[in-house]
Amino acid sequence: QVQVVESGGGLVQPGGSLRLSCAASGSIRSILAMGWYRQPPGKERELVATIRSDGSTNTGDSVKGRFTISRDNAKNTVYLQMNNLKPEDTAIYYCRAPVISVTGRDFEVWGQGTLVTVSS
Repeated sequence: QVQVVESGGGLVQPGGSLRLSCAASGSIRSILAMGWYRQPPGKERELVATIRSDGSTNTGDSVKGRFTISRDNAKNTVYLQMNNLKPEDTAIYYCRAPVISVTGRDFEVWGQGTLVTVSS
C-alpha cells in the first residue's frame, strides 16, 4: 500500500511565499512524474508542476517564474516553492504520485489536498 501526505498550506498575503511538501511512503519501487495540481474554488483541477526522477520539469503557464518544483528521490518527496503569490493562486493543492510498486504494479496515488489561501 502506498500513500502520500502533503503539508505546508495556509494563509498568506499577496506577494508572500509558501513551501509545500509531499512525501510518498509504502511499497514503492519507483515514482514517475510526481507533482502538484490545484483546484481553485468553483473551477476544475489544473496542473501546477510535475518533476521526473531525472529532474526534468513541466510547469503550468500561470505559475511559471513564480513557482519552483524540486524533488528528493531518496526520500520520495517533492516540494513546491511558491513565491509572489496572488489571490488567484488560492486553491486546494493536491499531490499526485504515479507509482510502480515493488511487485511491479503501476498506479497513481493522490494526497488529501492542502488549502492555500492568498488574501490580505
